[in-house]
Amino acid sequence: MIRSLFISATGMEAQKMNLDVISNNLANVNTAGFKRGRADFQELIYQDLKTPGTLSAEGSVVPSGIQMGLGVKPGAVQKIFLQGDFVQTGNNLDLVIEGDGFFQITKPDGTLAYTRNGSFKLDNNGRVVTSDGYPLDPAITVPANTKSITIGSDGKVSVLQSGTVAPTQVGTLQLARFINPAGLLANGKSLFVPSGSSGDPIVGAPGGTEGLGTINQGYIEMSNVNIVEEMVNMIVSQRAYEINSKAVQAADEMLSMTNNLKR
Repeated sequence: MIRSLFISATGMEAQKMNLDVISNNLANVNTAGFKRGRADFQELIYQDLKTPGTLSAEGSVVPSGIQMGLGVKPGAVQKIFLQGDFVQTGNNLDLVIEGDGFFQITKPDGTLAYTRNGSFKLDNNGRVVTSDGYPLDPAITVPANTKSITIGSDGKVSVLQSGTVAPTQVGTLQLARFINPAGLLANGKSLFVPSGSSGDPIVGAPGGTEGLGTINQGYIEMSNVNIVEEMVNMIVSQRAYEINSKAVQAADEMLSMTNNLKR
């Protein structure tokens, strides 16, 4: 009887974590470049009370054994890197990657991070940066007298300066992709960093031979969270938590009846 209490407790803990993941997805439903998470679970070890295939006392083979499961545990919280919807903004520094790949960002400590959030700005030095002021890698600097910025599908950045009629190329965007993007570590601020599971970045020009996507200017990629799907998952998680709590109550009542037995 005590076993069922602990088994149900693991189920309640698992569903609490599942709800945490769902809540984070819903909280970021309007976060550009956000990739939803999915909680995966695994069953715990089994207590082998009777092993199948062993010989009984009469010498016959036991056809099926008795294995008691001990509950559930979180196995992983996986990021789902499906492409989100594109929203047209008309802003020359809003970019989306149509296909595979990440923008490369230089963090303050000099290391590289990777993002699908292409909502870029200019800093006081004319560099193309994220909302937190982290520059693109390789760095793109726009001259002060620039009238317009054009970014091609191949990542080439051209500007039209005052007093000129022909655009000038000031740099080329490069993208990176990973063999296993689900192995990337979420670093907050819509940034990801590599891990031993993700593999090393494969860097190249947009639309090149490395299998990278192309750039579209004037759009941003929104979160890939599906509100209806998350609401359904929330209901399922809530009901699973509830039924586990009912099992705890049932076990408690059976223990209470056992304690109240009289000779």
